[in-house]
Amino acid sequence: MTDPLTEVVSLLRPSAPFAKMATAAGTWIARRAETGRPFFCAIVAGAARLTVEGHEALVLEQGDFVLVPAAFDFTVSSLDPPADGEETAYVFRPDGEIRHGDPNASPDVRMLVGYCVFASPDAGLLVSLLPQLVHVRGEPTLTTLASLIHAEFRARRPGRDIVLARLLDVLLIEALRSAPGRAASPGLVRGLADDRLAVAMRRMHAQPSAPWTVAELAREAAMSRSAFFARFSRLVGVTPMEYLLGWRMALAKCLLRDGMTVGDVAERVGYSSASAFSVAFARNAGRPPAHFARRERETRTAVPVAGAADPERTGNANTVADSAHVARPESSGC
Repeated sequence: MTDPLTEVVSLLRPSAPFAKMATAAGTWIARRAETGRPFFCAIVAGAARLTVEGHEALVLEQGDFVLVPAAFDFTVSSLDPPADGEETAYVFRPDGEIRHGDPNASPDVRMLVGYCVFASPDAGLLVSLLPQLVHVRGEPTLTTLASLIHAEFRARRPGRDIVLARLLDVLLIEALRSAPGRAASPGLVRGLADDRLAVAMRRMHAQPSAPWTVAELAREAAMSRSAFFARFSRLVGVTPMEYLLGWRMALAKCLLRDGMTVGDVAERVGYSSASAFSVAFARNAGRPPAHFARRERETRTAVPVAGAADPERTGNANTVADSAHVARPESSGC
């Protein structure tokens, strides 16, 4: 059976992670203004407070894991942060650990923190299908995976990039499927947690070429049209047809990059003619599919697959969450 979660994570192509062990003592706060990079944090010991813009503050305790698929402004702090809200000092230890707050006291909290990049040029579209924030408690597998990523990042052994990419695949899937369905923000995970909606979503992914309507999807979910539309919109965050269009466009871009003709792509993603598909694609992507495919071919020829800038090699390591100024890959493909 088609697994929408696996398909979305596979198309995102997570890669080039950065991972660090961070500790803190006393009263402290780290404040970051991000640009939409995926961020994750596993609490190894102790507790800390995470505040992500647009969400209520979270108290993270030992064993907790947090994933923000597109991080912007957020802070990590002691449970009682400084009254003035100003960022506190931090130091780097010889072993690469970052220490926030009092550098001489025993740490109150130990955290594995990291970033990755989504190599897919359609990351924005695909990330919009995911929850804005995932908070998982009591899943030691996630801490283990974060520890493996950290160890692999530091080791620089042969095959490092491919191992990190596979570990990130597993980490993302495990985090997303471990997220409590009812507590997750609207998106793919929350929709899949609903038994009836999950049937309709899997059908859309399994047969994107089918002439789906809201009424037909409602029948798949064994619901009335109005009830299905309302529940889908509330739990997934978009209407059924908006979700279907987003998935079809992401799939179409992938197929065009693989060299499939416009006519064949149109048929694969459910359009009766190449012209109808071209109009829909241009409205979504800002250019006709033929131009998109040509540009992708030129980009592949002109730009080598880019890796991540290693902060420890380039001197860009700065702090618990800003230690990873990673170059966003320019590679394309599925």
